[in-house]
Amino acid sequence: MQRFTDSRDDATADELWMVEHDPVFTLGQAGKDEHVLAPGDIPVLHVDRGGQVTYHGPGQIVVYPLLDLRRLGIGVRDYVCRIEQAIIDTLDEWNIGAERLDGAPGVYVGGAKIAALGIRVRRGCSFHGLAFNVSLDLEPFHRINPCGYAGMQVTSVLDLGGPSGIEAVKPVLLSHLAQQFGLALQPTPELPDLTTRL
Repeated sequence: MQRFTDSRDDATADELWMVEHDPVFTLGQAGKDEHVLAPGDIPVLHVDRGGQVTYHGPGQIVVYPLLDLRRLGIGVRDYVCRIEQAIIDTLDEWNIGAERLDGAPGVYVGGAKIAALGIRVRRGCSFHGLAFNVSLDLEPFHRINPCGYAGMQVTSVLDLGGPSGIEAVKPVLLSHLAQQFGLALQPTPELPDLTTRL
């Protein structure tokens, strides 16, 4: 992500990288070690995104939008709101009502967090992104203070009656992200499961 962002120019196409990570806790730039309570056998990595600590693992969709926000005419606050709205609209496909909470970036259902955001913008271009809980094991969230909040409840699409696997959710989320940013999706042949060029 960093190499892509640092080497891109005004003509570089935007990309969405969609991945599923092995179990890992990540601490953002402002992350405090005391929010990692009992990591056990799960590694803890310091990363250069915003935000505190979160968990990534199988059954969670992680999307890294690599967008030229200047070219799109979008500020950082609007960028965050559009990502949140894409997730809210995706959940609505399965009649799951979700919302934003003031002062706490991400998407929530009944007060429980279902998607976390941790972004970075450099030279007007975004990297890092969102983590959307679809069907992952939520136990590791009990080993941290999610996003720096002790006792924060976390939920998943599966627990709320949605699909049991991420394959059903991926195309819906990609479609809503593209719609929010007014872009057309084109699969990248060399990395069909990782990258979508916009």
